[in-house]
Amino acid sequence: MTKRALWVIERNLDRTLSLGELAAACDVSPWHLSHAFTERVGRPITDYVRSRRLSFAAEALAAGAPDILDLALASGYNSHEAFSRAFKALLGVTPESVRHRRTTAGLPLVAAIDMTTADGRTLPAPELRMTDAMSFVGVFERLSLDSTHLIPAMWRRFMSSYAHVEDKVESIPVGIIGPIDGDGCFDYGCAVQVGGSAAPPAPMTVLNVPARRYALFPHTGHVSTVRSTYNAIWNQVLPENGWTTPEAPSLERHNPTFNPLTGEGGVTIWIPVVTAR
Repeated sequence: MTKRALWVIERNLDRTLSLGELAAACDVSPWHLSHAFTERVGRPITDYVRSRRLSFAAEALAAGAPDILDLALASGYNSHEAFSRAFKALLGVTPESVRHRRTTAGLPLVAAIDMTTADGRTLPAPELRMTDAMSFVGVFERLSLDSTHLIPAMWRRFMSSYAHVEDKVESIPVGIIGPIDGDGCFDYGCAVQVGGSAAPPAPMTVLNVPARRYALFPHTGHVSTVRSTYNAIWNQVLPENGWTTPEAPSLERHNPTFNPLTGEGGVTIWIPVVTAR
């Protein structure tokens, strides 16, 4: 999945390419591609594309490209000024200085990622489960890849009011992860499943999730290693089965054996799936 996206990106660095077009070229939804790319590469897809385009532009300028505006437009910017600001923010110099120097030596260019490396761990075939509509009460925030360190504090806030949540369907809390967008931003929730009529205690809110089909993936290792399981889910299992994901949250259900003090005991990852086009 990510290898295919990387190929398409490299092939089209000289023209604008939206997240929707890139996802269509990979035959998945934009949300699926954003998750898969982020888990594999460790950075948002639009950030990688932007950095590669600016690096490509720097190489073109060093080779003597005469028109900076043409490069700006090809790099996805609608003006010389916007392009120059982004160029200097990434590389620390202006486009004009690179063209004058005729070299990119010493610049922090972002190189193309090697597309030939192995994907790593493999996972067994997941259980598929169709659920009725579900309701969750919890604490929800908009996060980015750079602010995931705030999640433990969210869990502390949630657990401080957990006892006041009424009509719990299950006693075990659930992590809720919204679709990751192209900039690496997503909604995250610390929650518990409740009956449909439960009133949330302040400052919690209710999230209603429609009936969906989920693929269930057990993660039995320490919770700190869950990223490797997500990488295999998005880049191996889903594409191999011809599945993609709707614009819907995924769930991390802690197993009954999970120990919040040690991070051991395992979680089960619920990914909403539909058949790809």
